[in-house]
Amino acid sequence: MAEVYMAGDIRNGTTFELDNSVYKVVEFQHVKPGKGAAFVRTKLKNVINGSVLEKTFNPSEKLQGAEIEKREMQYLYSDENLYYFMDSTTYDQIPLNKEDIGDNLKFLKENLLVKILSFKGKVFSVELPLFVELEIKYTEPGFSGNTSTNASKPAELETGHSINVPLFVNTGDIIRIDTRTGEYMERL
Repeated sequence: MAEVYMAGDIRNGTTFELDNSVYKVVEFQHVKPGKGAAFVRTKLKNVINGSVLEKTFNPSEKLQGAEIEKREMQYLYSDENLYYFMDSTTYDQIPLNKEDIGDNLKFLKENLLVKILSFKGKVFSVELPLFVELEIKYTEPGFSGNTSTNASKPAELETGHSINVPLFVNTGDIIRIDTRTGEYMERL
């Protein structure tokens, strides 16, 4: 059973059920006005559909914590609009559609280990590792010796997504990308 939180004890990252949905605390502020009772002002993100809600709570209000299941799974392959993942321990496979994966699709490659997040059996997110290593499928030729850090050029990744890379990166190079920002980190 998930724990019960007092609204006065919530912090960033706390997940709880509210109005038959699951919310994650993005921001919170304890407010003690000169007159009247204290309250907690929050900005909440619905983990299922991504909508943002601003809500205030009485600090003694009880909130039912949400049990988010995280399963490590390996991405296998895609078949039209379905993407198949396999549980590394049970070998169970589950298909997910593009909406379930969202923006993470641009860095998803075969055999990548990811975390599948679900609530009451409904998958709502695919969590990528912090960094992924992908091959450059195409970019304009660079200039040898050009290591200028502020100049960049577009490059197409093996996943089909394009990002900006330094001028010295070439087609066929393997690069590391920060999946939180989508930015080039280094050439390997």
